[in-house]
Amino acid sequence: MIALPQRRVTLANGIELDVVDEGPQDASALIFLHGFPENHRTWRHQIAHFSDRFRCIAPDQRGYRGSSKPQDVDAYTPDKIIGDVFLLADALGIATFTIVGHDWGGAIAWGVALGGQHARVERAVIANAPHPAIFQKLLYTHRGQRAASQYITGFRNPANDPSIRARGISGIMEQETEWYQPGAMPAEERAILEKDWKDREACFGMLNYYRGSSMVVPPMDAPFALPDDYAAPSLPKLTVPTLVIWAMDDLALPPENLKGMGDIIDPLNIVKVPDCGHFVTWEAPGPVIAAMEEFLAA
Repeated sequence: MIALPQRRVTLANGIELDVVDEGPQDASALIFLHGFPENHRTWRHQIAHFSDRFRCIAPDQRGYRGSSKPQDVDAYTPDKIIGDVFLLADALGIATFTIVGHDWGGAIAWGVALGGQHARVERAVIANAPHPAIFQKLLYTHRGQRAASQYITGFRNPANDPSIRARGISGIMEQETEWYQPGAMPAEERAILEKDWKDREACFGMLNYYRGSSMVVPPMDAPFALPDDYAAPSLPKLTVPTLVIWAMDDLALPPENLKGMGDIIDPLNIVKVPDCGHFVTWEAPGPVIAAMEEFLAA
């Protein structure tokens, strides 16, 4: 098993994060953000590979594992989680960095890149995480994306809370998701995650990412069209070099999420990973590392 020691970092907002900090302290920094329902080890292969040349920072984000786990939904609105990333960089003395994210970590990374481009964020690497300007439209208009996202409604439903308190988060994932495929996960890594999924405070911390988000997931019987009052999010164009890595067999996020990215991101490089599911960082670590090598060297 790849060893990734952590240290405790206290942010200026009082949140405490357990953080991997590997590689030369004076090197260019890569900040890795994990997604649901994982932890910093999502990026274990990439950290092990790049930490000889880069300072690799990988927190367990708020709500996860040993990091702070506030229980109020309001503590998980995107602005607060995005703010954690900048405060983490501040606490570690990092002025500028490349942001790297997968899944919910990728969603947060989009916000970090859009809010900090050029001033703090030099580059962005996003793996299987939809751009906020594209994803909401797909939820309204694309049958496949809407169907794949119905689990979010279950995650948000307080009627499921007693089951979560009784069984942890595994039960609701089995109940609500199609992309949850435990057989694909290495046994030793699965054991680490299953321990985390029994921590009830972490369970609700993880689910609060969904509950604190403003995304709208219409039911399947709603019209497949933008509502009359739909207003596209007011977001700037992303103009730092951006690499998007997309596993093409992702059951949660179909490749239609790639359409239109070139209109709102420049410069943009898209690398498609065939025959791979959602957890591309460890399902296909080689292609992810190769794509990042070429991108970071450019």
